[in-house]
Amino acid sequence: PWFLEKHDSEGENVTLSCNYSITSEYLHWYRQYGKSKPEFLVLTYDTKKDAQWSDVDPRFSANISKSQYVDLEISSAAVSDSALYYCYVNLCGNFKDTLH
Repeated sequence: PWFLEKHDSEGENVTLSCNYSITSEYLHWYRQYGKSKPEFLVLTYDTKKDAQWSDVDPRFSANISKSQYVDLEISSAAVSDSALYYCYVNLCGNFKDTLH
């Protein structure tokens, strides 16, 4: 796992990028505040046909590029968005985790 610390100003649009080197259909984003358990944000598919969202703020969106990147985009970032964000690439029940 690796991590990236981002410092952006309140009100800015923020993009967290996760790249993966394996073929996978299922791409997940989670958010974690402090010592609480990670909170599911989105499960999206490399086909981009469907996505499953939690009841998160509509300012969050996910975008998959053909170059094996999946972005989590936060529009008008707020102080309350400060957290640890996890990207998971799921391959047949095995997880490769990338920490943001």
